[in-house]
Amino acid sequence: MNEYRRTHTTVSLLNYHFVFCPRYRRKIFLKSEVEQRFKELVHEVCAELNIEIVALECDKDHTHLFLHALPTLSPADIMAKIKGVTSKKLREEFPHLLHLPSLWTRSYFVSTSGNVSSETIKRYVEQQKKRG
Repeated sequence: MNEYRRTHTTVSLLNYHFVFCPRYRRKIFLKSEVEQRFKELVHEVCAELNIEIVALECDKDHTHLFLHALPTLSPADIMAKIKGVTSKKLREEFPHLLHLPSLWTRSYFVSTSGNVSSETIKRYVEQQKKRG
């Protein structure tokens, strides 16, 4: 979670906490098989996108994802892929969800998390000019 990820051109530490809900706050996760399949699909999507899942949990009418991502994907890209794949597959596999035009609301919550506080970074940046 607090490990820097390296590619040929970047070093990054991007942790995102997402929360999102089904349309009309439907309690779709009361059925354990829906929750289980949702988690499997999220794992598949994240593996494909090279995103590490730090934590993933569902309540009856919303889900929390804590993800460790690379800078090549924006939070919007991540949400679009996860919501798109899970909506399509869950509605195909569970007939009681088929009547919904889409499974998820368009909105979501996202925040970032790292191993240093915003205040620490602000102080560090402000002190850069004084180093010379």
